[in-house]
Amino acid sequence: MGNKPIVYFTRDLSAEGLLKIYDRVSANLTGKIAVKLHTGEKNGPNIIPRQWVKELFEKKLDENAAIIETNTYYEGDRYTTAQHRETLKVNGWTFCPVDITDDKGTVMLPVTGGKWFTEMSVGESMTGYDSLLALTHFKGHMMGGFGGSNKNIGIGCADGRIGKKMIHTREGSSNLWSIAEEELMERISESTKATIDYFGKKVSYINVMRNMSVSCDCEGTAAQPVVTPNVGIIASLDILAVDKCSVDLIYAMREEDRHALVERMETRKGLRQLSYMEELGMGSGDYVIIDIDNGDREITPAEAVAHVVPFEE
Repeated sequence: MGNKPIVYFTRDLSAEGLLKIYDRVSANLTGKIAVKLHTGEKNGPNIIPRQWVKELFEKKLDENAAIIETNTYYEGDRYTTAQHRETLKVNGWTFCPVDITDDKGTVMLPVTGGKWFTEMSVGESMTGYDSLLALTHFKGHMMGGFGGSNKNIGIGCADGRIGKKMIHTREGSSNLWSIAEEELMERISESTKATIDYFGKKVSYINVMRNMSVSCDCEGTAAQPVVTPNVGIIASLDILAVDKCSVDLIYAMREEDRHALVERMETRKGLRQLSYMEELGMGSGDYVIIDIDNGDREITPAEAVAHVVPFEE
């Protein structure tokens, strides 16, 4: 394996699977832990099951841990803190603290080596945490092509009024979503870099590859139907490795199973997230997959998806 980053893999899509893979990447998560989770719009059907996260908090995290979120840039059920709190109740995120980090204010974090930003605006209270766990539902995305750990952090930690505007809207434009394709992927990645540089080595990444629609969880009940087979859960200490592995697992599927999600990623230029993260020195796409279900055996993406049942609508 040499110095290649490790991506841990389990087919066990359950609370037990999540706890098992968390143990592989949790050693650096110390002190007050922020769990960056997309809690979803009201009644969103595809978000990570609440019971899994509840067991993670009960069995692995102490009273200092909290889910962190930010308010949305678009007007909807999470636009204001009051609306966001109501949506959290509807979706069942009531078993642990949920910190809406931009509720009381924002703070600028430096972006090193970026071409779009020198700093990024994030929720102020995020800087009160010592460690960050990106617990991500991997899926497609209307504008990003795919939503992995990079999107979860880059969009999800940027505050709802300043940071998200910096990412999505060209200065002076009346179109909120005037930035797209490669430039959007680059801006998301630079935003992510600001946050993960802040936490240093105290960041871990888990991508849950289940209920993968071409839509993001921000679309709630309007999300497109799930058309991609469930795969499992992967985790790493390297953000590029975990997101590239997720993408590679999709490409390793049969064409008829991967078609919709691949089309979404490619037409939105989503793969630019991966190449730009590499250019920014955020990680390595040359990784090793370790199958924790079978004695920590090194496997290929094709072997990792060999168990996938052909998808039937």
